[in-house]
Amino acid sequence: MNEGRREILQLVFVLVGVIFLIKLFFIQVLDNKYAELADSNAILRQVEYPFRGLISDRNGKLIVYNTPEYDVTVILKDVKNFDSTRFCEVFQISREELRKRFKEMKARKEFSVVKPTLFIDQLSNEDFAKVQDRLDEFPGFYIEARTTRAYTTKALANALGYVSEISKDKLTNDKDKIYRQGDYIGQSGIESFYEEQLRGKRGVRFKLRNVKGVEKGSFKNGAYDTLSIPGQDLIASIDLDLQQYGEMLMRGKSGSIAAIEPSTGEVLALVSGPSYDPTLLTGKNYSSNFMLISNDSMKPLFNRPLMAQYRPGSIFKIAQAMSALQEGVITPETRFRCDKSLIGCHAGHDNQDLRGAIANSCNPYFFNVLRKMLNKNVSSSPFEDTRIGLKEWNKHIHSFGFGKNLGIDLPNEKDGLIPTPEYYDRAYNNRPWKFSNIYSIAIGEGENLVVPIQMANFAATIANRGYYYIPHLIKSVGKDNKPLPQYTERHYTTIDSAYFRVAVDAMQQVVDFGTGQYRAHLADVVVCGKTGTVQNDPLPAHSVFIAFAPRDNPKIAIAVYVEDAGQGARAAASIASLMIEKYLYGKTKRQFIEDYVLAGKFLDKVQ
Repeated sequence: MNEGRREILQLVFVLVGVIFLIKLFFIQVLDNKYAELADSNAILRQVEYPFRGLISDRNGKLIVYNTPEYDVTVILKDVKNFDSTRFCEVFQISREELRKRFKEMKARKEFSVVKPTLFIDQLSNEDFAKVQDRLDEFPGFYIEARTTRAYTTKALANALGYVSEISKDKLTNDKDKIYRQGDYIGQSGIESFYEEQLRGKRGVRFKLRNVKGVEKGSFKNGAYDTLSIPGQDLIASIDLDLQQYGEMLMRGKSGSIAAIEPSTGEVLALVSGPSYDPTLLTGKNYSSNFMLISNDSMKPLFNRPLMAQYRPGSIFKIAQAMSALQEGVITPETRFRCDKSLIGCHAGHDNQDLRGAIANSCNPYFFNVLRKMLNKNVSSSPFEDTRIGLKEWNKHIHSFGFGKNLGIDLPNEKDGLIPTPEYYDRAYNNRPWKFSNIYSIAIGEGENLVVPIQMANFAATIANRGYYYIPHLIKSVGKDNKPLPQYTERHYTTIDSAYFRVAVDAMQQVVDFGTGQYRAHLADVVVCGKTGTVQNDPLPAHSVFIAFAPRDNPKIAIAVYVEDAGQGARAAASIASLMIEKYLYGKTKRQFIEDYVLAGKFLDKVQ
């Protein structure tokens, strides 16, 4: 009997021992919570955020830089005798806000009572100065320095974009685990497109503390510290003086200016009107300011040069002419009567050749041009003829960069629309259609849609006599001093370069003695341009102008769109010629044209 009891007691002792051993194994090997608690008594882990890359203009003028800001973190285990009233007073927050911050902090997936957790972010230098001498009143709360974006100018906001805290969705989709909650990320513009180059790499420092929480220097002389790596600097292709001048000219107007250096594809100016002050989307007031800006009925966050899709208007006649020449359906000497029974046209010209038809923007001429392109009588059906001809037409028009994403180094670029046979099949519910149903595309109306950057690129393509580089805003990345490789490749059109001489001649005539002579002509340089007046019923037409200058060895190609401003020869031609003048001479020589633009009375009958 006694033997049985002894064996039971021995078994109990063995089981208790095994349980203790298993528990110790979990505590010491599998569960690191206690190790963290021990370490946290002696070691403070501080993240070292990298400096984000700087952005300068093509002439070395600084545009975007970094300025200090501070985050308040908390290690909940270290918080003792917390005076919430005093905390709210020092940090100027309400009790409700304080409770909300504690609740949100504890709800975070990565929250730990022994690790620093973000509590208040984006304190400015001024805010930090007010609280730094009082922080010792709140054991467990610490300051982490980081930087935020600052700007030397209010210009270029839509192209630069903005930086803010990473969203939960982006954090979830971060498969490489580069970011953590509270990190900043480029949300739009250059900041977003070049995020990989600009962001840098965070570092970490470990500091020793005594039992009272006072720092006592580096842990093991910094053996486990890692230095942060700053982001790469970018040199933009933008001419900041030209950009600021363009934004001044567009003040109070809706529309865009896109200027390109034809020989490189570098964007010299990219103006979206109206715009916003980029400094509003930095610091702790980011959220409230973002709501105000995004709710503005004028849509200042809408980047018009890349996102607005308009009918091209008469500018498209140049593309029609090039395509028809390539197809062999006309020659530069081909003449058509200005028959207004076919399509409306302004008076004052008749029976002109191709150059004259472009210079005077004759609608019936280009009605006949497109009809000859689409109706070649290659089949027994006019419907099939139009279908075959439209496919060939599409091939040429697409080669100019229309109807597709060009690939500029900014997000959210739109494609525009160049109608295809399949498009019209859907539009007509698979019923037959032919030239008489779609002829308005001949003069840049109807279903055609273009994006302003495409029109500037089109002007650059004509300036280059048949090829373009993808437009881009960054000409140099980091120490390589080169743009991304895709921006150094030439893209050729399907049009023989010889035919571009006709377009260049005609565009010079537009400015010398055609529709652009009054406001686009410059005394000391040959400007080649084309006006456009785009239907916008029931509102006034949009004013459009594309140009490049000088005629030979062009330095600048430009497209201007001014919404609801009427004739292309007024608002758009004036702005474009002033921008050309500013870029080539460094100043305007025609103050009366600048005064006219700033007055903005483009719809007045007496000009």
